[in-house]
Amino acid sequence: MARSAVLGLPRIGPDRELKFALESYWAGRTGAAELQETARGLRAASWRRAQAAGLDVIPSGEFSLYDHVLDTAWALGAIPQRFGDAGRDRSELAGYFALARGTADARPLEMTKWFDTNYHYLVPELHPGQTFALDASHWLTQFHEAGALGVQTRPVVLGPFSFLLLSKGLDRPLDLLETLVPVYGQLVRELAAAGVRELQLDEPALALDRAPGELDAFERAFRALAVEAAEAGVEIALATYFAGLDTSGALERVLALGAAEVHLDLVRAPSQLEPALAALAALGGASRTRLSLGVLDGRNVWAADLDVALDRIDRATAALGSDRVTIAPSCSLLHVPYTAAREDGIDPEVRGWLAFAAEKLDELRTLHAAAGAVKRDALLAPAREAISSRRTSKHTNDPAVRERAGALSTADYDRAAPYPERRAAQRERVPLPDLPSTTIGSYPQTPEIRAKRRELRAGAIDEAAYERFLEGEIDHVVEVQERLGLDVLVHGEPERNDMVEYFGERLAGFAFSAAGWVQSYGSRCVKPPILYGDVSRPRPMTVRWWQYAQSRTAKPMKGMLTGPVTILQWSFVRDDQPRQETATQIALAIQDEVLDLERAGAFAIQVDEAALREGLPLQRAQQDEYVRWAVDSFRLTVAPARPDTQVHTHMCYSEFTEIMEHIVRLDADVISIEASRSDMDVLDAFTGAHGIEYPNEIGPGVYDIHSPRVPSPEEVERLLELAESRVGRERLWVNPDCGLKTRRWEEVLPALEAMMEAAKRRRAAAPARV
Repeated sequence: MARSAVLGLPRIGPDRELKFALESYWAGRTGAAELQETARGLRAASWRRAQAAGLDVIPSGEFSLYDHVLDTAWALGAIPQRFGDAGRDRSELAGYFALARGTADARPLEMTKWFDTNYHYLVPELHPGQTFALDASHWLTQFHEAGALGVQTRPVVLGPFSFLLLSKGLDRPLDLLETLVPVYGQLVRELAAAGVRELQLDEPALALDRAPGELDAFERAFRALAVEAAEAGVEIALATYFAGLDTSGALERVLALGAAEVHLDLVRAPSQLEPALAALAALGGASRTRLSLGVLDGRNVWAADLDVALDRIDRATAALGSDRVTIAPSCSLLHVPYTAAREDGIDPEVRGWLAFAAEKLDELRTLHAAAGAVKRDALLAPAREAISSRRTSKHTNDPAVRERAGALSTADYDRAAPYPERRAAQRERVPLPDLPSTTIGSYPQTPEIRAKRRELRAGAIDEAAYERFLEGEIDHVVEVQERLGLDVLVHGEPERNDMVEYFGERLAGFAFSAAGWVQSYGSRCVKPPILYGDVSRPRPMTVRWWQYAQSRTAKPMKGMLTGPVTILQWSFVRDDQPRQETATQIALAIQDEVLDLERAGAFAIQVDEAALREGLPLQRAQQDEYVRWAVDSFRLTVAPARPDTQVHTHMCYSEFTEIMEHIVRLDADVISIEASRSDMDVLDAFTGAHGIEYPNEIGPGVYDIHSPRVPSPEEVERLLELAESRVGRERLWVNPDCGLKTRRWEEVLPALEAMMEAAKRRRAAAPARV
C-alpha cells in the first residue's frame, strides 16, 4: 500500500512561541535552558500532530532555532575565522547565534532568500582548503526526543551538493565534495547507530539548471554516500522540490542512482511525472526506487483539488505498484501557517477554501485512504464542495477590475520623459547635496506602538485617540531625522503592521488571518495576506499620513508604497488565474495611490519591490517571461508620475547579475539595495563588470539592519569608499540596507549617527571617481 509522508513541519509555534523565547533569550531575560525547553515542547507537539494524522513518515531534525542551513554549517564546523573560538564548543548557543546575528567585532553571515521563497537562509562561508568536522548532535537529539515519545522519525539533512552550492567564498564549491562526503558518511553511521533506518537527504539545488559536470559531481557524491548508507543499513530518501528535474537532464540520472526513494514536486512541475515513470519503467527490475509524489502545495494555503492529486497518484500506482508510491506535500510545510480552523475572522466561505498545515495533514490522510479505496466519492465530497464553491463564487470576480486591466496598451507602461530629463527636472525642483542621505522607510515598531494597536483592536481607545498617538510618533521620527541631518525623510510607518498586510487590508480582494504566521528568518515572522479575488483600491491608503508628516518639515518627505510584485510574492496568492493577471490588477490599484500622493505634493515616492528577484523562476527557460511581466507591473505602477516626481524603489537580498537588463528597464530614478553584508560586492552587477551598467541613481546599503550590532563611522566610511570606487559619486545615495522596523531605537540612533558621520567625511573628501 502507498505510504504518506511530510518533508518538514512548521517550527515557530502556533502562537509564535519560538519567536518570543528567542527574543527573551537574546535580551538576557531567560537562559538557554528555557529556550531549549520551549523548542522541545514545540517539536513534541508537531510530532504528535503528525502522528495523530496517521502519517507513515514523520520528519525530525528539520526543526531549527534559527535556520536549517546555519544548523548544517554549524554541525559541519564550517565556521568563519572572524568568529574566533565561537565554534569550539558547539553545544554553546552564544557561538551559534553569533554567526546568525553578528557580534561587536564580527559581522554575521550573509542572508539571502531560500530559492524563490520568502524564507531567508544564512549563507555558509567557505575558503580554499576548507575542512569539516562533524557534530551530529542536532539530528541525534531530535531523533531520540521523538523516540522517547513513541514516534519513529526520518531525520532530514540538507545534502552536501546543495550545501556547497548555497555557500559563498569559492569559485568551484563542488570541488569540496570529495572532502565533504566522508563527513556525511560519518553522519549516516552515527544516525544508524542511534537506530535510524531511513534518512531524508534534501537536494533542492538539483532542481535548478545544472550543467553536466555538476550532475557528474552529484552522482559521484551520492553513490559514495549510498555505499556508506547501505553498509549501515540506512535507506536514503532523496528529496527535490521547488521545480522539476525534467528540464536539465537530471531526472533520468537521479532516478538511475538507486535511491530508496526520490521525491518530486508535482505542484510546481507536474510535467515530470510521466518522464519519471518512463525512466523507472526503463530500468525494469534493476530498480526498486520508490517515487514520492509531492501532490499538495506546501507553499500556499488553498485546499487542494484532490481529484487532480489522485489522478497523479493513480498513474504512479498503476505503473509502479502501490508499495513504490509515497504521497506527500510538494515541500516542507515550513512555508504555511499551522491551522485555518481558528480563523474565525475570515468570511466562512473563503475560510472553507483554505488548507494550512493541519488541514494539509488531513488532506494527506484523505488521499491515503482514497488511494486504496474502490469507492471514493464519500471521501472526496467535502473537498469537491470547497473547490466548486471557489470556482463559482462572486468573491473572486470584479468585472470593473477586469475591464480596466483589459483596456491597457503598451503606452500605459512608460514614463513621460527619459531618465536624463527627469533627473534635471528633479534637481531643479529639489536640489540635494552630494551623497544625499535617506532611510528605506520604516522606523522601530516599539512596544508602545504595538500596545496602542492592541488597545485599538480591543476597543480600549477610539480611532481619534489612536491617530493622535500616531501623529506623535511621526513627530518624533521627523525630529530625529532633522537632528541627524538626513536629506530625504520618511514618516516611519507607525501605522503599518506590515509592509504588505497594511496595503492588503485597504485593497479589495484580500482576507486576513489572525494567527497565520510563518517564519521569514530567525525570530522574524510574517502574516501574509490571503489574496483570493480581483484587486482594487476603494480609497486612498497613505496620503493622510504623508500629508501630516510633510507638514512637520521643510525637507522632502518620501511617500512609501509597496509594489505589486512584492504584494504578490508576500501574499498567499490566488492560484486560479495566472500570477501576471493578479500583478497587473495590483499595479493599477497602487498606481491610483501614486497619483494621489503626487497630487498632494509628494516630490519623492518609493515603490518597494523587495521581492522582485525572489519571484524569479529557478530555471532559465521560465525566467524571461516572469521578469518581463514583473518589471512591467512596476512600470505600470509609476508610469503616470510627472518627470519632476522622483520615483524610488528598494530591493532586498537579491543577486542581480543575471537580470541586470531588466533592473535597468525598471527605470526607477533611484534604486536602493542591500549591500553591506556582501562588502559592496553586489555593486559589481551595477557597474558594467558583467556587461551592463546601471545608468540611474543607486543607494547601496551601508550597514546591516538585520543585526543588532552598531557599525562605527569608520566601517561605514570604508563601505562608502568601496561604493564610490564602483559607482560615480554623482549617482550615489547613502542609506541603510533596509527598513528599521525590527530594530530598537537604542540601535537605530547610533547606527544612523555613524552613517551620517561617514557621509559627512566622504562629502569632505575628494570624489573617488567622477
